[in-house]
Amino acid sequence: MSLLSPITNLAASIGFQVELLGSVLVRVGSIPRRWTLISEQIFQSAIQTVHVVLLVGLFIGMIVSLQTGIELARIGQQDQIGTIVAVSMAREMGPFITATILAATAGSSMAAELGTMSVSDELSALEVLSIDRVKLLILPRIVALAIAAPLLTILCDTIGILGGGFVANSQLNVSWQLYADSAIEALTDHASLIALPKDVYGGLAKSVVFGLLVSIIGCSAGLKARGGALGVGKATRQAVRDAIIAIIVSNYFMTWMMYQA
Repeated sequence: MSLLSPITNLAASIGFQVELLGSVLVRVGSIPRRWTLISEQIFQSAIQTVHVVLLVGLFIGMIVSLQTGIELARIGQQDQIGTIVAVSMAREMGPFITATILAATAGSSMAAELGTMSVSDELSALEVLSIDRVKLLILPRIVALAIAAPLLTILCDTIGILGGGFVANSQLNVSWQLYADSAIEALTDHASLIALPKDVYGGLAKSVVFGLLVSIIGCSAGLKARGGALGVGKATRQAVRDAIIAIIVSNYFMTWMMYQA
């Protein structure tokens, strides 16, 4: 019985999250009326974390440029640094880093806020007053993070590519013009109507999914919080842990679906 307990708990948790997502989907018509709450959540989850995303994205781009540039320099292929940095940031690093930051900031915040309301019986009071807590509390948070995630990903991609160019120019003797030309060429698809390759719109699609996962997991953990301050702490820790795991697992499967032959 003890061996099955973690499995049943996992299944119950996933079931609750799927049910919560379904409850949000049937209420999407309420988004225009909740735009004030959504904009407040966008400010809290996106605007207040911009500096973190920019700082981490900058150094990720610099690291990728330095590590790949050292190896490419050995075979005289430094002109490919821009391509590698641009593609890696747009395809994987940008969405993943942004989602991880959101899990640690917005996801934990959602779990803590809703968890505090749960243990203090505020959620029960809303139910007694016949107030739809999904429309009031859950819908704005999920929509806000689904909007904020791709916007922050674009910033992360951009600053990462610029950081990679700084390292390529200062450490690897690659001119800015050569780096910029290769990066722009890698992120341009002349055969497409929107002139963007799969690496770009695929990465942005990932970021939307990551934003949904972080918000759903954070909200569900907060709603299930019990046991006072200890329960809130446990819900917050669980939200961050589960969100990061979900991001990594879903990233693999989305990459496989997008780039399979």
